[in-house]
Amino acid sequence: MPPVASPDADRTTAAQVFRVRGLTKIYGDGAAQVRALSGVDLDLRAGELVVLLGPSGSGKTTLLNQLGGLDIPTSGELHYRDLDLTHADEETLTLYRRQSVGFIFQFYNLIPSLTARENVALITEIAAHPLPPETALEMVGLGARMDHFPAQLSGGEQQRVAIARAIAKRPEVLLCDEPTGALDVKTGIVVLEAIERVNRELGTLTVIITHNAVMADMADRVIHFMDGHVVQERRNATRVAPNTLRW
Repeated sequence: MPPVASPDADRTTAAQVFRVRGLTKIYGDGAAQVRALSGVDLDLRAGELVVLLGPSGSGKTTLLNQLGGLDIPTSGELHYRDLDLTHADEETLTLYRRQSVGFIFQFYNLIPSLTARENVALITEIAAHPLPPETALEMVGLGARMDHFPAQLSGGEQQRVAIARAIAKRPEVLLCDEPTGALDVKTGIVVLEAIERVNRELGTLTVIITHNAVMADMADRVIHFMDGHVVQERRNATRVAPNTLRW
């Protein structure tokens, strides 16, 4: 299958969702101090699929936690549209996470005693304008498995339930932390296809962090991290379909 054109190959004029300037995050004090982010400048725009590449400890996950409102910066500016996340209180951050952000992690965190449909419904019950659980599960190719429990699903299917759960509240932002890290290559590609479809069909700004450089070709934009800095950035003219990736 040949490379496919990006849904919108030039997103440089799309609405700015995140504005990051001089973002710094420091953990600890004195000799134990760790500078996880060191003056990061970054813009992320509506509808993009962005891959953040870098080795372990380069700052990728720390940045994702800042974007998702799971942690606050030590210094710098972080804006989500008109919301200043740098100085937001916990109530504001909770509302932001609930309404605007979907998270996908390496491990699925499903509730074992609930079916796939019920796991997704937990999110739809608290969202303002959710997708029906059935629709979200259909989008990730699990329409025939929605009444199965996690123990009856493969690892890839469980991860796709986690994706359905994340997108069911119709978030503007989808943050993915090593979403294929616990999966074999074949299953990982199926998961990436589900993430790519969500980005393409719902227009969700999607950020995937990984150490696997092969994933770069499926992105609109690739940002390389090293030692808490952005060291390189490139924009792909086309996005390669996940099922053509080779690693």
